[in-house]
Amino acid sequence: MASIQLKAVTAAAFAPFGLLLPTPALGQPRLELYGELANLRATAKPRLTLATAPPRMLPLTATEMERHIQSTQTFVPIDCASYLVMVAPHGADDRPDPTGVRGFRVPGDVGVHYFANTWHHPLTALERPGSFVVLTFIDGGPGDEQFVKLSGAIQIVD
Repeated sequence: MASIQLKAVTAAAFAPFGLLLPTPALGQPRLELYGELANLRATAKPRLTLATAPPRMLPLTATEMERHIQSTQTFVPIDCASYLVMVAPHGADDRPDPTGVRGFRVPGDVGVHYFANTWHHPLTALERPGSFVVLTFIDGGPGDEQFVKLSGAIQIVD
């Protein structure tokens, strides 16, 4: 089984897959997304979800990834210690490329904004349950989200 080690997330390391959304400090300007929110279907509408994820302990075994081909997806922690973000580039078969998988530990005061069509692991809180606001564009069709089994399980270690 392949193994990856979680790294502390940085804007530069995450840049091929999306944006980090750090909570502004008191007195700092608001962080706002406009053009970054992508909805590539005229029939899709925004879906704002409040979700709570149970905590997972490391090491954990990842067996699937997901993507939203026509939509960006944004996760903003409401109450969270930290959470796992695992991303992958596209392989030649348009599935996650296991050789390019990266894993990050994201602190609970930083959100993530995935670009449309970005392979990522499902929402996974670490240490304790995590509550999130999630924004995605959907039209109710099969193109809203795609889940695939990985060609081989990946163990994620701290």
